[in-house]
Amino acid sequence: MKKISFALAVLLVFFVNNSFAQATAEKATTGKVTAPKFDPAKNPFEDLKSAIVEAQKSNKRILLDVGGEWCIWCHRLDSFLEQNSDLKNFMHSKFIVLKVNYSPENKNEKFLTQFPKIPGYPHIFVLEKDGKLLHSQDTGLLEKEKSYDADKIMNFFKEWAPQKGKS
Repeated sequence: MKKISFALAVLLVFFVNNSFAQATAEKATTGKVTAPKFDPAKNPFEDLKSAIVEAQKSNKRILLDVGGEWCIWCHRLDSFLEQNSDLKNFMHSKFIVLKVNYSPENKNEKFLTQFPKIPGYPHIFVLEKDGKLLHSQDTGLLEKEKSYDADKIMNFFKEWAPQKGKS
């Protein structure tokens, strides 16, 4: 029995290490960094408290990105931002990004009732560093054909980024 347990443990370690090695090799060859996912198990109330603390420390605003893993346009937006380093770098230099799940598993209704009605997904709310709502953004207005428009997104980021000495 001990030999079987030992053999299973060795196999488990082999498979875990092999999977990790493949993921690392894929990241190295593709250069892709996986964007955070919409997680139905996350608590947006607690996540927002943490985001407010971080935003106040870093003098940034907060972007609430509301969507779900079921949402193709959510994945398109994530992919678009990951692939456009200018947008990604500007966004992370000015905003704390918080993903809020909306899915059949967890609609986060209690959390989302404090914000305006969402017409479609993904949807972005811009919050001041203290958590006060500044803007509700329909991301459909940032689209271009079957993707997004880099100029529209950068203009959106620049319009809502904190201004030096004003935020």
